Amino acid sequence: MSDANEPWLIAGLGNPGPGYAANRHNVGFMVADLLAERIGGTFKRAQKAQAQVLEGRIGAPGPASRRVIVVKPMSYMNVSGGPVTALRDFYKVPTANIVAVHDELDIDYGTLRIKLGGGDNGHNGLKSMTKAMGPDYHRLRFGIGRPPGRMQVADFVLKDFSPAERKELDYFVDRAADGVECLVTEGLERAQSAYNS
Repeated sequence: MSDANEPWLIAGLGNPGPGYAANRHNVGFMVADLLAERIGGTFKRAQKAQAQVLEGRIGAPGPASRRVIVVKPMSYMNVSGGPVTALRDFYKVPTANIVAVHDELDIDYGTLRIKLGGGDNGHNGLKSMTKAMGPDYHRLRFGIGRPPGRMQVADFVLKDFSPAERKELDYFVDRAADGVECLVTEGLERAQSAYNS
């Protein structure tokens, strides 16, 4: 468990701009937006990086609460590492206190997996972050499933969730935000046993 006084940086990964907002690839932004809503703040443009940031606290008031910086890199997914690393350095966040929230092709839609470290599994946002800071950060993997038929992966991730998926999307995004909060306030083991399905 990390030092209670050290901040956490939660990076929701996605692409900036309204054309991408509802894409599968932008589920990290959706979770970041919900966390911002829960904290009760609004994102502001970061002075030190190409990103939107929100500072606040999560967890029960008092010693259990944790200081968090919620980040949406505005640099496009493939180069997320630059803004996240700049903000890590600016806020003096240990790499082990960083959480990347991202879409994951290799698990079923709506399934969550929380872990520390590991490979990038072909995910360009993670690839960029790992290149910039090494692999020892947390990930909340949000399952989007594989593309149907012969559809290319790039086309699939840059498409909006289907009408059937959208029926459950709010529930899954809510659960992912709960998973982030649990990880930050109660630790990896507790978050994994509660949210890894």
